[in-house]
Amino acid sequence: MARTETSTHCPYCALQCGMKLRPVTDGGVVEVVERTGFPVNRGALCGKGRTAPAVLASGVRLTGPLVRDAGGELAPASWDEALGRVADGLRGTRAEHGADAVGVFGGGGLTNEKAYALGKFARVVLGTSQIDYNGRFCMSSAAAAHQRAFGLDRGLPFPLEDIPRTGCVILVGSNLAETMPPALRYLTELRENGGRLIVVDPRRTRTAEQADLHLAPRPGTDLALALGMLHLVVAEGRVDEEFVRTRTNGWDEARAGAMAHWPELVERLTGVSVPRLREAVEMFCGAEDGMVLTARGPEQQAKGTDTVGAWINFCLATGRAGRPLSGYGCLTGQGNGQGGREHGQKADQLPGYRKLTDPAARRHVAGVWGVDPDSLPGPGRSAYELLDALGRDVRSLLVMGSNPVVSAPHAGHVEERLRSLDFLAVADVVLSETAELADVVLPVTQWAEESGTTTSLEGRVLLRQRAVTPPPGVRSDLEVLHALAGLLGHGKGFPADPEEVFDELRRASAGGPADYAGITYARLAAEDGVFWPCPDEDHAGTPRLFLERFATDDGRARFVPVTHRAAAEETDAEYPVVLTTGRVVSQYQSGAQTRRVAELNAAAPGPFVELHPRLAERIGVAEGEDVAVTSRRGRAVAPARITVGIRQDTVFMPFHWPGAGRANSLTNPALDPVSRMPEFKVCAVRVEAAG
Repeated sequence: MARTETSTHCPYCALQCGMKLRPVTDGGVVEVVERTGFPVNRGALCGKGRTAPAVLASGVRLTGPLVRDAGGELAPASWDEALGRVADGLRGTRAEHGADAVGVFGGGGLTNEKAYALGKFARVVLGTSQIDYNGRFCMSSAAAAHQRAFGLDRGLPFPLEDIPRTGCVILVGSNLAETMPPALRYLTELRENGGRLIVVDPRRTRTAEQADLHLAPRPGTDLALALGMLHLVVAEGRVDEEFVRTRTNGWDEARAGAMAHWPELVERLTGVSVPRLREAVEMFCGAEDGMVLTARGPEQQAKGTDTVGAWINFCLATGRAGRPLSGYGCLTGQGNGQGGREHGQKADQLPGYRKLTDPAARRHVAGVWGVDPDSLPGPGRSAYELLDALGRDVRSLLVMGSNPVVSAPHAGHVEERLRSLDFLAVADVVLSETAELADVVLPVTQWAEESGTTTSLEGRVLLRQRAVTPPPGVRSDLEVLHALAGLLGHGKGFPADPEEVFDELRRASAGGPADYAGITYARLAAEDGVFWPCPDEDHAGTPRLFLERFATDDGRARFVPVTHRAAAEETDAEYPVVLTTGRVVSQYQSGAQTRRVAELNAAAPGPFVELHPRLAERIGVAEGEDVAVTSRRGRAVAPARITVGIRQDTVFMPFHWPGAGRANSLTNPALDPVSRMPEFKVCAVRVEAAG
């Protein structure tokens, strides 16, 4: 049974809103209680957070292992049988085809402890380089741009509390009102304090409705927009020459790239008029301080790293970085999207955000793990490339906390690759669409049934505390990895206790870019989280980065010259409309959990196609009638939602649903050359009445 009002955090987005859980029955069911003292949300919760305990119900979640029987059906099994099948499947593939024929696919919702243990399991127990996670689909372009410009990736280099105190915010490709509703108050307070808000989005969203200025570029042209605004900064003499001279490198090359994007050219590319461009530059530069915040809109493109880089260049040229109340930040999406990419479940990284190719990093982590550095495999495939290799180079796969059948681009193809595997094991809370394809399904605990840490979009490490006992047939992911490691010959090194895992993570991260060495469970329970880096227990943590120097070798930020280029797939006569995708307020990610909550389904029961009235008239559909959207990869059908709040050349679909309305049946897996982020936000489609 739950203890009275256990303090914890929401299991969904990267705000990691504070909440309390209180028992309501003897059966261990809990209800959410406001936790007004937590500074990020001050008690406020969206519908998803408020209804999160509904997924704890035994009729909703998995309560025992499942294995595929001789008839091809998933049937109940004991834990010994299920774990034995997984160990045999992974061991057999490794023996027959080599270590890299075994793959591991993680998730941005896993706690830091799980992400750390999963990366260690892949590299030490399986010896495979083939591990990546769904966070590659969410914020990897911003992470790559952060690294190039600042030498360090933390989503926000300042706390959320700074946003209402700045002078102007440019919000690019983010609909906070639906994706992170409690965070919208920061923008409301910004305007109440006299600050200005500019929203860049091809749709007039609920967030854009709050803006002083809304720019609606054609999807895929955010890079041109940023370059055009930087051109105007130079042409109008608004460059902060002192900041550029003393705290940056590479300005001459970046300036030359921007000057090739004159305003009239940018207007033709983006559809944003020159007067609106000038108004945006005047609004931003006219304020004493300013921030640019990006989300998936500019990042989920095959040029996402360069697009974010252009916005960083804009901040650097105007002196809006490396000082209080100014800077560039990424609004990380998944619940532990920040921590999930710091501790080793990414194809090219070791714990502490160390590079897998760095000999010193390999020696340090191998020392903590008690293995030979040379035994650690090198970097593997990125997420989509790993999924694309299934059934060919990668023959068996272990999935933890991800549902790529719905969330991956070109999802029909990914589903085919998953079906072609020799062996698939999935550990999840619910029987997701991916779990339905598995040979073995392992039921694991949820956020309220386990303790562990997450790292919010601010870089604030937080403690989720166990509030309720899980059903007897359910185990934690750490217990699963502990058992599998033992069956595969590694009886030590994989503890099931999360605090013990975290203490090892602290040692592995010590001295690295994401240094957690000074963070303890005791501190997290006593404080409202600790911002990394925190190198020792006497250190207060680092809420604000870069105020004295950037994390580069010389302490200077780096301009990176970029230039606009077309989307990987432009429209043509056969596919004349642009599709962009996103979320709605009452569902989350692939919907595997939220689609099982009645209240959320009542608010958002299924997919839809948002289109402009003129496009609807042209194809002959009315509100609520089915629309067929077809790309070069697939077809989706969903009801029309007609609104003047979207460009006439663009349609929008949310990506939370499987089946006929699966938006990711359409999306393009073209990859950014640096981040390996797929181009979810832009693809060419044909739109017609479905009938």
